[in-house]
Amino acid sequence: MAERLIPGDVAPDFTLQDASGENVSLSDFRGRKTIVYFYPAASTPGCTKEACDFRDTLGSLQAAGYEVVGVSPDSVDAIAKFAAEEQLTFPLLSDQEHTVADAYGAWGEKKNYGRTYQGLIRSTIVVDPDGKVSLAQYNVRATGHVAKLRRDLKLDG
Repeated sequence: MAERLIPGDVAPDFTLQDASGENVSLSDFRGRKTIVYFYPAASTPGCTKEACDFRDTLGSLQAAGYEVVGVSPDSVDAIAKFAAEEQLTFPLLSDQEHTVADAYGAWGEKKNYGRTYQGLIRSTIVVDPDGKVSLAQYNVRATGHVAKLRRDLKLDG
């Protein structure tokens, strides 16, 4: 498992395919604040809740200068179906080899019902306009995460 990122680290650049099969790179967002969130599986209850929370607050996040990008180990077809079903209006990226999740410290040991395995750790990394990590949150909860993130970014109040 890769080291977890901390504020001040340079965010590892990446290029992954989005739901339409187009390449999207972190460098495409240079000059803007970017929320890169890692979710385990499209169309599951927790991931759907989290994605819809991002969708529902996207306008206010963008008004505050933030872009949102979701990354999962799902196939391009799975994220395309998820994006269409939930009317998600921000990029979802396919990281089937989990190389990006690894680079961001979002892939590692998980425990569930007494079983230990390797998998995606629900995480959110905020990248500043210069490509540096300004906030790194690991093992976040799907429900309520976007509201907590907004508080942490001082966007509410």
